[in-house]
Amino acid sequence: MAEGLPERGMSEEELQRLRSVYVDLVGFVPPRIQARTELLSRLDPEGLRIQEEMRRHFMYPKCFDTKTAQLMLFGMLLMNLQDAAKLHAIAARRAGATWEELSAVVGLAFLFRGLSAANYGFQILQEMAQAETAAVETTQRR
Repeated sequence: MAEGLPERGMSEEELQRLRSVYVDLVGFVPPRIQARTELLSRLDPEGLRIQEEMRRHFMYPKCFDTKTAQLMLFGMLLMNLQDAAKLHAIAARRAGATWEELSAVVGLAFLFRGLSAANYGFQILQEMAQAETAAVETTQRR
């Protein structure tokens, strides 16, 4: 870690527990989340705990299942052309979303954001489909 930063204010186990929800959701810890959790574990561990508790509270409301929440987040982020849209599309897929459901979300974003959202959304879906195909082919070769 960079010189001058304090030691972590939480155990490695606690930090890994906080990060594990991202692995469960999208299959890995995204780089920005990795950076945020690493630095806040050193600079403001209590702030990190609060952020993660709020994220858990709002990302998993009792009235929505994980798939539905992730589909909505995918659409919301796609409306702003944010790169995190891809992470939530992956999370929705891992939670059971079909290609039809993901495509419908892109269609909704298209209605209110235009071709930029459609182009970006379908690029995301194409990249996801290619990654899934590659993973299946790799598994079949073993």
